[in-house]
Amino acid sequence: MRHKTCSQPAVSLLGIECGGTHTSALFEEGGTGRRSAWSGGPSNLRLLSDAQHLRNFAAIGEALPQPGALAVCMAGVRTEADVARIRRLVGQVWPGIPCTITHDLESALAAAPRLSGTPAHSHPTRVLILSGTGSCCLGRSPHGKSVKIGGWGHILGDKGSAFEIGLRALKAVVFYLDRDQEWTLLGQRLLRRLQLNDPNDFIQWVLSAPKEQVAGLAVDVFESAAKGDRIARDILDGAASSLASDALACARRVARPRERVQFVLAGGVLLKQPRFAANVKRRLIRGWKNAVVSPLTEASVVGALEIARRLALTEAFPVQGASKAKPVSLKSEPRPVWEDCIPAATGVSPTERRNTHSMALDRMPLGQAIALFLTEDAALPQRVAQQTRSIAKTIRLIVAALKQGGRLIYVGAGTSGRLGVLDASECPPTFRTPPEWVQGIMAGGHRALWESIEGAEDEPAQGAQALAYRGVSRLDVVVGIAASGRTPFVWGALAEARRRGAKTVLLACNPLLRFQKGHRPDAVIAMDAGPEILTGSTRLKAGTATKQVLNILTTLSMVRMGKVVENLMIDVNPSNIKLRGRAVGILKELTHAEDSVVRAALEKTDWHVQQAFLLLKRKKTP
Repeated sequence: MRHKTCSQPAVSLLGIECGGTHTSALFEEGGTGRRSAWSGGPSNLRLLSDAQHLRNFAAIGEALPQPGALAVCMAGVRTEADVARIRRLVGQVWPGIPCTITHDLESALAAAPRLSGTPAHSHPTRVLILSGTGSCCLGRSPHGKSVKIGGWGHILGDKGSAFEIGLRALKAVVFYLDRDQEWTLLGQRLLRRLQLNDPNDFIQWVLSAPKEQVAGLAVDVFESAAKGDRIARDILDGAASSLASDALACARRVARPRERVQFVLAGGVLLKQPRFAANVKRRLIRGWKNAVVSPLTEASVVGALEIARRLALTEAFPVQGASKAKPVSLKSEPRPVWEDCIPAATGVSPTERRNTHSMALDRMPLGQAIALFLTEDAALPQRVAQQTRSIAKTIRLIVAALKQGGRLIYVGAGTSGRLGVLDASECPPTFRTPPEWVQGIMAGGHRALWESIEGAEDEPAQGAQALAYRGVSRLDVVVGIAASGRTPFVWGALAEARRRGAKTVLLACNPLLRFQKGHRPDAVIAMDAGPEILTGSTRLKAGTATKQVLNILTTLSMVRMGKVVENLMIDVNPSNIKLRGRAVGILKELTHAEDSVVRAALEKTDWHVQQAFLLLKRKKTP
């Protein structure tokens, strides 16, 4: 149902909602009310540069018609300087067009449902209660009086938010473990969620965990509470109390006692957890006699459109909003480097075809099924060998990069991304490489290593942004790993890497690709691993073939970096008893020195195997 709070102006309107996870734009044609939408990646004020914000606005300007009035509601906008900064950028895309710049709380408040019995052009005092990753309250009277409580971020504020719920859960489970020796269902769920083995592991994890990951723990608090966990219920009761208290304080500052106040619930915590929202609602009704509690039913971008509508009603416009001002020629503006970079498929990827040998997999005797897996995998080395020249070229690129102070960076999604992260994580203990030398970037971030993050691989802008945040330069090599060869996140990263002068490589299990002009990587390893036994499950043969190639890439690169003597790991990091024993064995094998002499050399070099080898070698030389 269309949301309206103001009469329809004759001009066309554009509302833009810029958040920390995505950007939405909604255009409404003047006179007809027809709407068109656009969506893109994150655009929090403080996360993007001016150039990146400008590219976002330019993309919207290209995709949607020219408006007569627009509103930009952006997360992170707090000061007049912030407003001026965005207004200047907006003016380059929509010169001369009246524009309102404000923060995203305003758009959420403007999207609130109209209460029955209120005139079309008015509304009662409203208090927005937002609880998502962060939290805050915004109150607004019909006369324009405004009060904001909260919004200070996860360190100073965010009471009742998903972040606070997740953090309080971590604190609570270790508190009760210490005091009562009680390890509850909530504690078990948190360990499973984070793939940790012991409560002590929480200490290191929370030191570096971004707020989104801490906020993600709130899901387990809600699930544990539903299963009857007492600690989880106490945490949620406290969060509901905090949100309601702040909202009531906000109401007391913008409304008279007994005045009708509409409390609007917004954010994932309140909109996706009905029991929690009901708890907050009960507290609001107890605390304010004439309270009406309404969940936000429209997307916040609808509120941005309403703000543009209000602006239009206060301005004098010609019919249909026919502005004489011409927008800047967007064709001359730099478009996002990841656009149109994904290669075309010249046929169905082999990984998506049905395997004629496994048609009866669901009825096959177990021994025969196992034999089928082994037979199919046995053909993979020959298929990988067909890519020898491309693999060798990639190794030369990696070695050249490492020798000039660059890095090898893997980028992938799903199984491909996890294999890249795994290979990167094995290099420091195996070759004593600094963690910076070989890195893995996973679509969806840390949590996607063990959990599917819906839609994470579909955003090329996020792949490009991830590369930008790693500071990729011409010194680096970026290897995009994608079984299909067409994963948008990977291609966004490769395009950004290419733009920054880095060498690029595609590792895929699909030879049926036609690269877009100017976007062919410096090296292409495109294997044909054949159809999967389980159709489309690229964690099987495609995963195995990919792992073989990654093993070859890093191992032979490190051989050429002097990390191997003969076939022994001369620079292994002996970080535990087993590896210290291996270090002693390696040096004894290479130098034929006595055990005590080898151990003395290792002790003298603080167990640096390569330095100990050189020391023993000098001693042996006459």
